[in-house]
Amino acid sequence: MVMAILTFSRANETACSLQGEPVYPQLSKDGDIIVGGIFPFHSSWEIRDLSYVAMPPSLKCMSLDFRAFQYSQSLIFAIEEINNSSSLLPGVTLGYKIYDTCSSMARGVKVAMALINGNDNMAQDEVCTKPDQISHYATCECLSDKKKYPSFLRTIPSDYHQSRALAEMVKHFGWTWVGALRTDDDYGNSGMATFTKVAEQLGVCLEYSLPFFRTYSQEKMLRIVEQIKSSTSQVIVAFLAHWDLEILLDVFHEHNITGYQWVGTEGWISDSAVAALDKHKILQGAIGLAIPKTKVTGLKDFILDIYPLKSAGSEIFTKFWEALFKCKYTAQNNSGDSTMCTGKEKLSDVENTFTDMSLLPIFSNVYKGVFAVAHTLHDLLGCTQRCPTKKQPDPLTVS
Repeated sequence: MVMAILTFSRANETACSLQGEPVYPQLSKDGDIIVGGIFPFHSSWEIRDLSYVAMPPSLKCMSLDFRAFQYSQSLIFAIEEINNSSSLLPGVTLGYKIYDTCSSMARGVKVAMALINGNDNMAQDEVCTKPDQISHYATCECLSDKKKYPSFLRTIPSDYHQSRALAEMVKHFGWTWVGALRTDDDYGNSGMATFTKVAEQLGVCLEYSLPFFRTYSQEKMLRIVEQIKSSTSQVIVAFLAHWDLEILLDVFHEHNITGYQWVGTEGWISDSAVAALDKHKILQGAIGLAIPKTKVTGLKDFILDIYPLKSAGSEIFTKFWEALFKCKYTAQNNSGDSTMCTGKEKLSDVENTFTDMSLLPIFSNVYKGVFAVAHTLHDLLGCTQRCPTKKQPDPLTVS
């Protein structure tokens, strides 16, 4: 699950102590009140054999994902608009800290706690904080349970609606015998469970429902291939994250899994990166549900203006620049086939996931999430023509 943690609350709980090594934001800027962001700057991590007799090494993140930079730029754009506003939080400057989850749930929890509580080994005379969360892309119906997730909000609809709409769509086209693939996490498992329940009520039967996650072994992937090949259904409903589908596309091509009717979710159906990777037309003719188009004036141009990122996070910016322009900055990292970076490369000369704006509706969700927090702060601080204080609100008031 990807989410922006926009935190400004404290809860009267027990003292916290740091577990493991500290983690630091990829991008940051000081301010009177800090808005936090948690995005997957990397799409996977290195799989290691653990002995369980010693402390495991830190997670090694792999595969830089340009989407997280687009999300980050959307968050920064919203913050700059708010800071330049004379009517919203006047006199208060918002800063930000943006962390990398590496697409790992465990890492996501760790960076969330670092964002909320800092990296001190022991919080002396401090209490653990409880985050108020606003997600731009977490659609799992499970997150609507306010008893479990009382402080979770989102700017995207719950899969309560999507799962039912997919079942209705399948029924509409007369597909009563289908197979299904799902990402093996809360998003895929919860969404597919609801789809299955509603589909059966509508007279649609599932021949199989198979889980998949991007870290699955080759053996597990081959089992999926065998199941699909031995099946008789010609329709596959895919409740998958785009990263997982991208991996499966190569596997399906290798084993000649073609000619199926695909039904997709918002996680991949309108993602141009998935379409570009589908060189063998495995997904040709796919239908599904997408997030409605929207537009935020100035956001596209701001996202593509990458130079301000350099001051916000020099280390990740260097990696980003090298990946974006396929060059290297330092000679020791340079192989014979690599071009040296000059720092004068032009974004207009490249075309990749970062320059693609097909996910503007998602970027808009990030933007709306930040503004939701700003309006809440404006009210809590009692701002009128000017805010009477720049301090974070009283925790009991927020909670």
